[in-house]
Amino acid sequence: AMAPALLDLAHWSTWAVCTVIKVPQLAAVLAAGSARGVSLGSLLLELAGFLVFLRYQMYYGYPLQTYLEYPIIIAQDVILLLLILRFSGNMKRALFYAVIFWGGWYMLTLQKWIIDLAMNLCTFISAASKLAQLRCLWQTKDSGQVSALTWSMSAYTCATRIFTTVMTTNDLVVLIRFITMLILNIWVTATILHYRKTKKTD
Repeated sequence: AMAPALLDLAHWSTWAVCTVIKVPQLAAVLAAGSARGVSLGSLLLELAGFLVFLRYQMYYGYPLQTYLEYPIIIAQDVILLLLILRFSGNMKRALFYAVIFWGGWYMLTLQKWIIDLAMNLCTFISAASKLAQLRCLWQTKDSGQVSALTWSMSAYTCATRIFTTVMTTNDLVVLIRFITMLILNIWVTATILHYRKTKKTD
């Protein structure tokens, strides 16, 4: 009786965290009127990774509760992207990104091999997203408006998703993705906190 209850708790807590996951990040950017430290490249790669992952789960008819948070995070990422473009005076690029993502979403499922290949690349895309944010932090040695809370919540959802994946679909590609993301999310969180500390002592 323990496992189903734990599984429910893991699902619910993941969705709960994901409904607010980007809120600390959005709040920080809005309050400062600046997206300093937040990597645009990282965000675009993250969005691409999320869209592929969502499309893959839908294509294979996986249970909705195993990926329900993705539409929620994607919506928040889009808002964050628009804020970054607005504060950097690049609003015209929003349309360009929209067309690219829309076209990609459609093309992914034209052939089964395309979605399978994309899903295998998806882990690399998402890992590249985390590394782009790390690089941004290392270069500036300043965590700016980057939210440690958002990144630590991402780590938590990866941990719960490792558990729910093992208990439900046991898809190895999905598992490898979450384990990789967990390690990188913890790394980004630690780096943000590290530069926050060095900032205070300056």
